Amino acid sequence: MQDISRAIESIRQRLGSRLCIMGHHYENDAIVEHCDVTGDSLELARRIPSIDAEFIVFCGVSFMGESAALLASPSQKVLLPEPAADCQMARMAAAADARRVLEQMRALGLDVLPLAYVNTDVPLKSVVGEFGGSVCTSANARTMMEWAFNAAERVLFIPDMHLGRNTARQLGIPEDEWHILKLGADGIANPSAQPLERKLLLWPGYCPVHAAYTPAHIEAARRTWPGCRVTVHPEASPEVTALCDAAGSTSFLIKDAEARARNGVKETLVVGTEINLVHRLAKRCQDACSIVPLVDGEAAACPDMAMVTPEKLLASLESIEAGTWKAVVLNEADREPAALSLTRMLKICG
Repeated sequence: MQDISRAIESIRQRLGSRLCIMGHHYENDAIVEHCDVTGDSLELARRIPSIDAEFIVFCGVSFMGESAALLASPSQKVLLPEPAADCQMARMAAAADARRVLEQMRALGLDVLPLAYVNTDVPLKSVVGEFGGSVCTSANARTMMEWAFNAAERVLFIPDMHLGRNTARQLGIPEDEWHILKLGADGIANPSAQPLERKLLLWPGYCPVHAAYTPAHIEAARRTWPGCRVTVHPEASPEVTALCDAAGSTSFLIKDAEARARNGVKETLVVGTEINLVHRLAKRCQDACSIVPLVDGEAAACPDMAMVTPEKLLASLESIEAGTWKAVVLNEADREPAALSLTRMLKICG
């Protein structure tokens, strides 16, 4: 592994300013140590326009590399060390299905605006942009949902039903104004039997890692570490987040842990999110507080993020030097409306 690390750093030095390696917080330390820029989805999206490098190697899942390609300049090339690293949640919402549902709602005379979590592919972002909607991240979901409700009577939140419901709770939208859609092969299943007039309509998608947390996990943590502080990502269900001391985006969880570590109080902080980040926080804050995962081991790891390995990162860098690189290629018909859905978010959130 050390030989691979040295080889990566050697190529980084030779390529210099021509190269920028970006990585999501959920990647493991063997990847993060080589990144010029790390962050959550919002931070990474914000950074793309300011990067001048000819090659952007994006260590993350496919939708992140696609978003980078949407925001990069035409002269830049975005590479994914593992193009097959997908997102299980993103696969739960296909563009054709979203279009069908939106068309059905409009045919029923329903004023609805799509708001898509950034964990979606470019074709779906394109549909969202075409229908006047935007994307959001877990860090700005509240701001973007407020924007959506100012623009339309109803919002269709795609694809994470848990983030959608947690955000609705923050906004004070009562549960009788939510509805998780029942979908079939032809779009909305039996539309007349569903309360489609409700304020917030939710796509039935979820993150398998965060959705696996249960109230029993919270209760077990509080028994094991009496007086502990429990924080969790809002991709967990509302039944879980309601039992936590705080819920927030990846960047929130990092800032919260670092703030608790700085306060000088020896405490146990239980964090519910992807395991690579929790372990990294535990090492970073170990002299000040004890950070433990709500769920440990393989069950708390994103299998797609794990597909990005140092060997694959090295192969990407070697392909740049050899001139055999393969950049992310977008469907040109999708590019403009998909980019619009992203830039709307960046413009609104600054």
